[in-house]
Amino acid sequence: MLPLLRLLQDGRFHSGEALGALLGVSRSAIWKQLQVLEAELAVPIHKVRGRGYRLESPFQLLDEQVLAASESLHGWPVSILHSVDSTNAEVLRRLAAGQIPPFIVLAERQTSGRGRRGRSWVSPFGENLYYSLALQISGDMRQLEGLSLTVGLALLRALQASGVVRAGLKWPNDVLVGDSKIAGVLLELTGDPADVCHVVIGIGVNVNMLADKAAIDQPWTSMRAELGALVDRNKFISELNLQLSMYLGVHRAHGFSVLRGEWQECHLWQGQQVTLTTGALPVKGVVLGVDRTGAIRMRVAGVEQSYSGGELGLRLGNDS
Repeated sequence: MLPLLRLLQDGRFHSGEALGALLGVSRSAIWKQLQVLEAELAVPIHKVRGRGYRLESPFQLLDEQVLAASESLHGWPVSILHSVDSTNAEVLRRLAAGQIPPFIVLAERQTSGRGRRGRSWVSPFGENLYYSLALQISGDMRQLEGLSLTVGLALLRALQASGVVRAGLKWPNDVLVGDSKIAGVLLELTGDPADVCHVVIGIGVNVNMLADKAAIDQPWTSMRAELGALVDRNKFISELNLQLSMYLGVHRAHGFSVLRGEWQECHLWQGQQVTLTTGALPVKGVVLGVDRTGAIRMRVAGVEQSYSGGELGLRLGNDS
């Protein structure tokens, strides 16, 4: 199916006869492959008598050769899957099977993409970025402090370098444009944080998804919507790898504390009245920033408090 997708990815009409000639198969074989694309990968295809077939919207497939040739990989081998439940889950399986990090898993589509707090991440084929990087951390739990915020900062810089200049951060793991989500981070750990552990850095970015393509229960946007043009995902991945390498290097050497000021400058809700959901009673207060470990600092009833934890969520105080 991959050769057929490469021929169709320009979004133009191609006749079944022409496609068959290029691939050395019959028109009926092309028809069967198109049926599989629609049924198994949920790729919408327009069929017009006398004109042929085209994708509902053009896209660019991820390309291992292009990514491997990029100087931004920094020794992180990459593999690309057509479809997977989630890239984080795939990385965890590979770690359990003995694959040695660092390595990256990308997918064209996720069938069970996950965000924080068990939320689903809408993951159509060939449009967005579903990215997981496996790293090994040995003997120093402090390397985990603020790590998700460091990753978010690197992700933000990659988006800004790609033209999405209005993007900013929302504690703890979201990137927004205005009040609309464009990207998110999900970190998962396996092993013993006090000895040797593996951390899976999962990143989801709405790259080329259009507003009418997905039902999402919160305001969202995409790089394509912000820039008004189709985005080269391979090029964006190279920029993301570059920013991750730089920021993770700083974090590894000095910890999150040296990035704290930069992170706070990019926090869209700095000084805002917010509600923190904790699983118990909600906490209302004003965002003061983050501490050296990445915990959120809030003024609550006139007293500064700090909160951290994977199940915490933040929303603006006037957001019902």
